[in-house]
Amino acid sequence: MSPHIVGLSSGAALALELYRRHPTVPRTLVLAGAYAGWAGSLPKEVVEARLQRALREQHMAPGDWVPDYLPGMLTEAAPQEMLDEAMELMCGVHPAANVTGLRAMAEADLRDVLPRIMVPTLLLYGEMDKRSPVSVGEELHARIPGSTLVILPEVGHLCNVEGADQFNREVFAFLRGSSG
Repeated sequence: MSPHIVGLSSGAALALELYRRHPTVPRTLVLAGAYAGWAGSLPKEVVEARLQRALREQHMAPGDWVPDYLPGMLTEAAPQEMLDEAMELMCGVHPAANVTGLRAMAEADLRDVLPRIMVPTLLLYGEMDKRSPVSVGEELHARIPGSTLVILPEVGHLCNVEGADQFNREVFAFLRGSSG
């Protein structure tokens, strides 16, 4: 039986690349806070600014730059322990690996694969996501045939963390409905 593929943010771009290379593998796609790569979803100047920032920060300790990313990942309503956990996880990043991954996202343009997706696809976006805004989800939804777009209210980019219950309900309902 084919797997259900779930990806968040850059993980969603990886899921799209998997589909591009092996379209018969995924049974379904769940793409949360997804991009069709940065080059495929964001204005060129935003992509360049994000990449240049990462290049500057690679020489800094993660604890010096990660706090500036948290407001883009979680909303102001996120509990302190959630912020602390996100901070701890993000500080575990290896700077060179982070730059490699972000450079790949900056160069990726996966728009051509979107109209070829022929498996049930759920797009989940946090209503208050500043990293991958709802407008990006709307664009993907318009390009992926038969996709379902769900906006999770009052959560940010880490919608699977900040809105875990809502996220899980939507994913499980989608998977139950796609098991035919």
